[in-house]
Amino acid sequence: MSLTSSVRVEWIAAVTIAAGTAAVGYLAYKRFYVKDHRNKSMVNLHIQKDNPKIVHAFDMEDLGDKAVYCRCWRSKKFPFCDGSHT
Repeated sequence: MSLTSSVRVEWIAAVTIAAGTAAVGYLAYKRFYVKDHRNKSMVNLHIQKDNPKIVHAFDMEDLGDKAVYCRCWRSKKFPFCDGSHT
């Protein structure tokens, strides 16, 4: 084997190892660090009284008049507050 062919073999081996390492690193990064953004706007999709935080997305134009949201779950007009907790 000549000097040029042995350098070529070493270069091919180094590139193969680097490409494999990069592929494994990329897959690990996607698996553990990239969040799923499909349901980014909604935190809880259903009413869940046992969870402390209930958030849903809506358009500001759909809000209409000023309203107060109930946080005690006792309102007869839920999700709007009617003062039942006082």
